[in-house]
Amino acid sequence: MKIAILGAGSLGTIAGAYIAAGGQDVELIDVYQAHVDALNQSGAKIIGTTDFQTKVKAITPDNMSGTYDLVLLLTKQLYNDSVLQNLLPFLDEKSVVLSLQNGIPEEKVASIVGRERVIAGSVEFGATFMEPGVSKLTTEFGHFKEYAFQIGELNGEITERIHEIKTILDLVGGTHISDNLVGTKWSKLLINNAFSGLSAALNTEFGGVIDHEVSIVSAAHIANETIKVGHANGVTFAKMNKFDIASLEIKSENDIPERVQTLRNFMEPSRLLRASMLQDLEKKRKSEIDYINGVVPRLAKGKGIATPYNDMVVKLVKQAEETQSVPNFDTNIKFFEELNK
Repeated sequence: MKIAILGAGSLGTIAGAYIAAGGQDVELIDVYQAHVDALNQSGAKIIGTTDFQTKVKAITPDNMSGTYDLVLLLTKQLYNDSVLQNLLPFLDEKSVVLSLQNGIPEEKVASIVGRERVIAGSVEFGATFMEPGVSKLTTEFGHFKEYAFQIGELNGEITERIHEIKTILDLVGGTHISDNLVGTKWSKLLINNAFSGLSAALNTEFGGVIDHEVSIVSAAHIANETIKVGHANGVTFAKMNKFDIASLEIKSENDIPERVQTLRNFMEPSRLLRASMLQDLEKKRKSEIDYINGVVPRLAKGKGIATPYNDMVVKLVKQAEETQSVPNFDTNIKFFEELNK
């Protein structure tokens, strides 16, 4: 099986490293030439909660050739049109594109490469790109090996190809098959909304969100808005690592202290994670905020559901994009403090 990691950034470097170490024919594909060069010269180095280095093959997109049997799609949704059109010549009728992007991109991906080729998944571990050739795993290693991915067919069927892909991804970390793909993606979206969104809007790691009373209460409200909008759109949220995400819904103000404590406990293994959207702001790049927190207000339209917390995250991240600046925690936490009153 010929495998491509399309978008070998922080997550893709880790996935590619472990798949290569498992003896698979895998190419790490990225537009960052210095990163590609470092991977080829020194191998992929994984630091953080582990220490691992292995030889890999890396190329830029213009050096793609042949046909890929499996493509792990890890580029940002911002570039899906061009990335996927460029990929088409390297797919055959049996090729599989596994979408591991944040948000809910599957329908867009399917519209370009064909629905029958698409399998969707969510990445359950965090990472930070450190320098060319080096990625930092920010999720506790034991948790990573137990729970790294969820994957599923768009129609919920458990197929032979799903089991084949699970075998490949198990080389990286624990891979779980979902028969409720939409629910799986929404559950991941909820965590991204609550923690990646606030990490970017406040300029802090997930631990900073967990530890500050205003931000963790805001995270609980963001989760609640996401659940209510998901339910209004017919979504049944999938469990994450046996945890019932939908139980985070707030039905009265009295629920908030318990929801806050539950979130703190659930997210503790990810406290070192720094949102990729914040990393984008630091590099003065446009983020995926419209595909993360922006999904909730967009799908709330006509449903009679207010989404002030997600709206605020979108507003603050877009302000940072426009001014090409990094948010200030002390300044922006006050906006959430007002919402919490």
